[in-house]
Amino acid sequence: MTPLDPLPPPPLRIVFLGTPDFAATILRGLLEGPDRVVGAFSRPDAPSGRGLATVAPPVKRLAAEHGVAVEQPRTWKDGSAVAALRALDPDLAVVAAYGRILPQEALDAPRFGCVNVHASLLPRWRGADPITRAILEGDPETGVTIMRMVLEMDAGDVLWRATTPIGPGDDGGTLEARLADLGAGALRDAIAAWREGRLRAEPQDPARVTHAGLVRREDGRVDWGRAADAIERATRAFAPWPGAVTERSGKSLKLWRARVEPSAPGAAPGTVVSLDAEGPAVATGAGTLVLSEVQEAGKRRMAAADWARGARLAVGERLGA
Repeated sequence: MTPLDPLPPPPLRIVFLGTPDFAATILRGLLEGPDRVVGAFSRPDAPSGRGLATVAPPVKRLAAEHGVAVEQPRTWKDGSAVAALRALDPDLAVVAAYGRILPQEALDAPRFGCVNVHASLLPRWRGADPITRAILEGDPETGVTIMRMVLEMDAGDVLWRATTPIGPGDDGGTLEARLADLGAGALRDAIAAWREGRLRAEPQDPARVTHAGLVRREDGRVDWGRAADAIERATRAFAPWPGAVTERSGKSLKLWRARVEPSAPGAAPGTVVSLDAEGPAVATGAGTLVLSEVQEAGKRRMAAADWARGARLAVGERLGA
């Protein structure tokens, strides 16, 4: 590991780059700290919700509340965004879930470089959706990594890590919120250690690298031929978006919560084998999945047992396309 030269006393001039709620939590931690956020970069405003009204991203809204000027470049290829970054005369740039790849000119602009707050324990789960992947694969723990940024995605030296267990009740939403808080604290601790000359840069082990690609809507489609425990993890990993989705009578049905029964029912995957007090029990490729909470398209979330009664679900029916 390589020791880093200490940072100067506060306040540093920090530029923040990020877009969603996760990033806004990191930015809030910086705004409450001893250093000065002199500017922010975020993705452009985008349509959202059923009405597709144009909405400002969370980082832009938070920055505006604190009087921090925000840039929203659509590209970093023409040099104007790099010029805007340089004009802010930053000591350090902090990136968290920005959603854009920065050119080398941007990485070189701050005096002390760029650091990234990444929601995994690198080198495990480099990429766009590490939280989803950690739950899908049944990882017992995850965390956040503060790393120095290089051109290769999520490949820079590790500066700081903080861990948290993944509990049986965690889903994508709850885990992201917890990791955001953890990341804000980890960034604060890393900067403090850097300032005191205690920070070390640790290269990532290439043999341990795994990748977490961008999640797409179709990834949430339930494959009843998979094992029950894998489908249960998918219900949590894909919550709140895109959701673990199956079909019943041509209507979309989102699975919010479920429980695994290891017994093999001897029925075709997707078949409703019983209607329990908790909810329908459905055969899978290995084991049985008892649905606890579901949501039919256009309706509210509800207890699966109540949905089954209202929908007149019958034993022997098959879920899925």
